Amino acid sequence: MHFAYPSSLSHSDDVSSTSPDLEVASDNRTKEATATTSRPSSGPDRPGAKLRGILAILTSATSAQTGAAIGAHAFPAMGPIGVVAVRQVVAAAVLLPAARPKLHRLGWQQWWPCLVLGGVFLTMNLAVYSAIDRIGLGLAVTLEFLGPLTIALLSSRGVREIGLAALAGIGVYVLILPGPASDLIGIGLGLLGGAGWAAYILTNSLAGRRLSGLQAPAVGSLISATMAIPILVWLAVDGRLWGQPLLLAATAGVLSSAIPYAADLTALRYVPKRFFAVFTSVHPVIAALAGVVVLGQLLSVHEWLGIAIVVIANVLATLRTR
Repeated sequence: MHFAYPSSLSHSDDVSSTSPDLEVASDNRTKEATATTSRPSSGPDRPGAKLRGILAILTSATSAQTGAAIGAHAFPAMGPIGVVAVRQVVAAAVLLPAARPKLHRLGWQQWWPCLVLGGVFLTMNLAVYSAIDRIGLGLAVTLEFLGPLTIALLSSRGVREIGLAALAGIGVYVLILPGPASDLIGIGLGLLGGAGWAAYILTNSLAGRRLSGLQAPAVGSLISATMAIPILVWLAVDGRLWGQPLLLAATAGVLSSAIPYAADLTALRYVPKRFFAVFTSVHPVIAALAGVVVLGQLLSVHEWLGIAIVVIANVLATLRTR
């Protein structure tokens, strides 16, 4: 970067007689000041950053829940594992052309977060979908939300933020009111999904800082798609990779993987991880509201109460976070 200095300084006798150390220090301070004023603000301190982050989270949640509802219709033909495998391949097919990452130029500092992210993509989705298949949506979603709730609690600064995270967790529980389950495998899968969601928040944030644009989720989805190839081969040999179920799973891949991966990365560039973790409590709320709008379902009193609690927690978190 080239900096312009007043011509009077370069010809001044006072400057020429100044100590070299002082001249270097002055030059460095000038460069720092110029760089600071010329560099555009970025990250959570950028004006309007919080609003952009919230809109990105809402976009992610709405798209993910719509895609999940569509993908569930392919369960009978392909099973949850098959739907997840197709989702990862479709996500890679959408994100790679959009991001166009130069894989040969990535160093290890860029590669390893993407490798972890790819494994998290596949593990998290396999665990959650399998848990839903075994113990039902309500309990599975509640167990999964323990992941971001833990992130919110551990990264909270003070009693107020801990209280807001706990309030969001209570709201999700009241909304869903999961019944007891004796399927220990299903419960374990739900907890694994929660751990995966926590890892997803942390790894996506790290990878997003080391790669520009949408390169991080694009490379991560490429890795998860590669890991899912054996599942797709098995489905094809078994004659289940065809027709309407494949179309439904592919649609879920766009709505539940490609769009949320990109939107979540965008959100994490605008808001702190602790705020992001609390605000993910809107996922079950949007799922419930989608049932009202799309399916004509009626919500009970406890569901409306749970929605109100989650909304209050998120409004307070929004007003609190700067």
